[in-house]
Amino acid sequence: MATEAVKTSVDSAITAKDSMNLAKLNSSLRPMQKKKRDWATWRPDAKRAMWLALILPGAGQIYNRKYWKLPIIYGGFVGCAYAITWNNQMYHDYSQAYLDIMDDDPNTQSYNQFLHLGATIDASNIERYKEIFRKRKDKFRRWRDMGTFVMIGIYAFSVIDAYVDASLSEFDISDDLSLRVEPAVLNNGRYNNPLRSGALGLQCSLTF
Repeated sequence: MATEAVKTSVDSAITAKDSMNLAKLNSSLRPMQKKKRDWATWRPDAKRAMWLALILPGAGQIYNRKYWKLPIIYGGFVGCAYAITWNNQMYHDYSQAYLDIMDDDPNTQSYNQFLHLGATIDASNIERYKEIFRKRKDKFRRWRDMGTFVMIGIYAFSVIDAYVDASLSEFDISDDLSLRVEPAVLNNGRYNNPLRSGALGLQCSLTF
């Protein structure tokens, strides 16, 4: 009987130890639950916002949770892309018209599509039209290049805005921000008598 009691106690001890080891193993294998982010106290990182904006325009604004800026940025990109495409097409058309009017080949007359209805080019006005096509060609080329620079500026603005916006999120302005204006007696120091040297004025105090 004593042997059976000892065997039972040993078996129960081994079973308890195995249960503890199994519980530890399960807890180690169980995936750690990520702590939920508190959006009320979350602050964006300025460097991360800048790198996201460099990689993809608008990504820094999304990271900063300033979604209302996305239509401004992407609207600027779409507008610049349209302006660049249109001006580039007009530049090529007027360049070809200028080349055609400068040569002596009668088969190359693409410049006629730019003339008003009923207008013709002859020896009396050909020099004036040459100058017109040259100026328009140069004008559309400048506008195309300007659209490219504006698009680069919008890209740079999105990066700077994302960085500055994330940096300013660290500043905490107190709710107790007030301006007090109250009357005060000012001493001009002209007389020793405070009654004669004093003057009425206004005193401003800013609390923050």
